[in-house]
Amino acid sequence: MVFNINMMKKYIIERDLPGAGNLSEQELNEISRTSCNTIDEMGKPYYWLETFVTADKLYCVHIANDSNVIEEHSKKAGFPVKSIQEVVDVIDPTKSS
Repeated sequence: MVFNINMMKKYIIERDLPGAGNLSEQELNEISRTSCNTIDEMGKPYYWLETFVTADKLYCVHIANDSNVIEEHSKKAGFPVKSIQEVVDVIDPTKSS
């Protein structure tokens, strides 16, 4: 299913997952598979871009119409959610001129 992502919002999702940094490649692949399958089953405009794994947390970047869709995905997939924040702008070194 293809949607116009230019009309959607980007979010950062913080997930507490003690020991996340010690997960095996197989365990990370299972998390990925669960997320992708859940998105497919939802059939809604929703994209998972990437996840940053730290020692005890996951920071996920998703695109959706609103945070309710993210909450639905998290609940159906069984993923914890500490916070959901909408990205309002992006800065990088090219903006330092």
